[in-house]
Amino acid sequence: AAGGRWLVRMEDLDKPREQPGAADAILRALERLGLTWDGEVLYQSARNEHYREALASLEQRGLTYPCGCSRREIADSALGIDGAHIYPGTCRNGLAGKVARAVRLRTEAAPIVFQDRIQGEISQSVEREVGDFVLLRADGLYAYQLAVVVDDADQGVTDVVRGADLLDSTARQIYLQRLLSFPVPRYAHVPVAVDAAGEKISKQTGAKPVDVERPEAGIALALAHLGHAPPHWLGARDMLAWALEAWDVSKVPRARAIAHAVG
Repeated sequence: AAGGRWLVRMEDLDKPREQPGAADAILRALERLGLTWDGEVLYQSARNEHYREALASLEQRGLTYPCGCSRREIADSALGIDGAHIYPGTCRNGLAGKVARAVRLRTEAAPIVFQDRIQGEISQSVEREVGDFVLLRADGLYAYQLAVVVDDADQGVTDVVRGADLLDSTARQIYLQRLLSFPVPRYAHVPVAVDAAGEKISKQTGAKPVDVERPEAGIALALAHLGHAPPHWLGARDMLAWALEAWDVSKVPRARAIAHAVG
């Protein structure tokens, strides 16, 4: 609707957990839904060298440190905003006999404040609400927060539109963007579809997959969820064309989650 380019990126860093054929299935489903992306698909699994360079830049400036803490050791610390434990800074001043497992980024107490196009003004102190967070995991994989920041910069991303379940990650990403002198995109976090128990609707919670044989049904539900209920008689491609003309971000409900019946 903004006349921009829409990019598809496969965030497949965690190869041991990836389901064979999942990426191809996602691309086929997008095609059947009439959602055509611009340019080549970017695969994070092929970009380790880019993440390594960004991490080395932070390490050279003394902004990171090795951490020897296990999950069990961190489990006694306070819970943060997203339900994860706030890292208490155990290894910030040295390993104290521990063996290095991961690499963490030093954070600051000063709040990160940004204006989300849907959720409004957001403020978060990364140090107090998250703690020093992991950039390189104990299993040798680069962390999501580092990878998406590097990829957004390399791909020239100006606008990020995603589910509000990722809203609490945004301050960490902006903090990294500033440290790496990367541009900060505009953010819009749409409400997540949840069931009666407040769980995100997904196959893990018993939701049926999108019917790619009847794509108009899924598109209509998604648009209605975002405050843009389309005329019911339109086919999938006409429905997407209608949505482009009718789109108004101010109509998207300003909520982090909206409950729906699972069927």
